[in-house]
Amino acid sequence: MSNLRFSALSLVISGILFVLYPIIRPFSDEASLEGAAAFASTEWLVAHILAIVAFTLLPLGFLGLYHSLQDTTLKPLIYSAVVLCLVGTGLTLPFYGGETYGLHAIGMEAITQQTVALVSISNVVRTGTGLILFLIGLMVLAIASIIVAVTIWRSGKYQKWSGIPFALGMVLYIPQFLGGQQLRVIHGLLVTMGCLWIAVGLWRQSKPSINQKAKRSISMLK
Repeated sequence: MSNLRFSALSLVISGILFVLYPIIRPFSDEASLEGAAAFASTEWLVAHILAIVAFTLLPLGFLGLYHSLQDTTLKPLIYSAVVLCLVGTGLTLPFYGGETYGLHAIGMEAITQQTVALVSISNVVRTGTGLILFLIGLMVLAIASIIVAVTIWRSGKYQKWSGIPFALGMVLYIPQFLGGQQLRVIHGLLVTMGCLWIAVGLWRQSKPSINQKAKRSISMLK
């Protein structure tokens, strides 16, 4: 499998996981035992692990764009997007780790003791330095996605608009946390569409052109 196809596949998987996360994630009153039950559920673990994998695969998708444009004047621009994506992902994932395993442990203990008091500890996991790094990470990812959209627009190799949905999804990632499940699923679909559109472009770029095929045929005849 070529580098571009591997990156395209990474983006396809990432996009699908971005929408599965809010679909599977249980939503409830998280200041009650109902919230503790949500934290303690298998669905909570699975949903957040899927989100972690989705973010982890994004830089691999960006690398495909870098490989396809490394012989152009846009190489420095897309390289900066890859670096920012790696940094943004690195800053974002620790918070998801706390959400995944920390809140899961709190929920299980709260259910065991049947006390709402333990549920309030979740605020400790979701605030402080971890939250600040999380928000900075998402903002860095938003900047990286905008650079990707600009690069795709200027490249001449991809459909101009193909980077816009993904960039819009990343820019709206922080505001969508203020909505309920329905809004977050819609946002997930936007990110999914953005990932898939870029992946299609990468897959098409991975196919050898007619000129390349002709050159291969000539070289085989020599």
